[in-house]
Amino acid sequence: MRFKYVAPALLLGAALVTALGAAPAAAQQDVAKFKQSQPTEAPSLPKLAWSFDGPFGTFDRASAQRGFLIYQQVCSACHSMDQLYYRNLSGIGLSEEQIKAIAASVQVPGGVNDQGQPIERPGLPSDHFKAPFPNEEAARAANNGALPPDQSVLELAREGGPNYLYAILTGYRDPPAGLKMQPGMSYNLYFPGFQIAMPQPLQDDSVQYTDGVKPTLDQEAKDVVTFLTWAANPEMEERKQTGVRVVLFLVFLTGVTYATKRRIWSDLHH
Repeated sequence: MRFKYVAPALLLGAALVTALGAAPAAAQQDVAKFKQSQPTEAPSLPKLAWSFDGPFGTFDRASAQRGFLIYQQVCSACHSMDQLYYRNLSGIGLSEEQIKAIAASVQVPGGVNDQGQPIERPGLPSDHFKAPFPNEEAARAANNGALPPDQSVLELAREGGPNYLYAILTGYRDPPAGLKMQPGMSYNLYFPGFQIAMPQPLQDDSVQYTDGVKPTLDQEAKDVVTFLTWAANPEMEERKQTGVRVVLFLVFLTGVTYATKRRIWSDLHH
């Protein structure tokens, strides 16, 4: 009779043990699935073939001008360009009249009037690019506490240079299921920690190009990166040309030196 009651009890105990063991296993599987969906480190940066790569590379002026248009219509709302003057835009092929019109389209501080009140005036080619905020505190207040970096030398300040900037601009995705995003942050595959304070700035048709090029996200990112690379390295082409001339001169000098040595030593017998 006792066995009659003991057997069901043993079966019930075994069932409880199995159930209790299955629960942690299921939880571990869920954690594993989340880890698989959430990468622990950013993928390798895309490697693009830029026109300015290599010792003979040059800036694509048309792309740089489209990139400036993107900066002007999108990026300048948050990011300054403190190291550039409007006159520097001649380096991407803009004419003097175009530069004057671009500068005059913004209002810059113009000193004070007769009553001592600050006034503004239209910009001149000799002016710095106008900053979007008067100071750092105003910039942080308008961007949820984050400080948008100045873009004058941004390409030089980021490891990976143009490839990193392109990756950030095209790396926005919906966050993986289960990932808790901080307030005001966006998910980006290539940003350290995957959470970036900058909302996605570019999408297809963010701007309207006037040269017939289709403004896809990929094209817009390439164009603005070309402009930012030029802004950080406006002397790049001149520097490369100087380097090529120096190398050619050294090759010529080596040849002359070798020929002179042969002539001097040719009459000596060993």
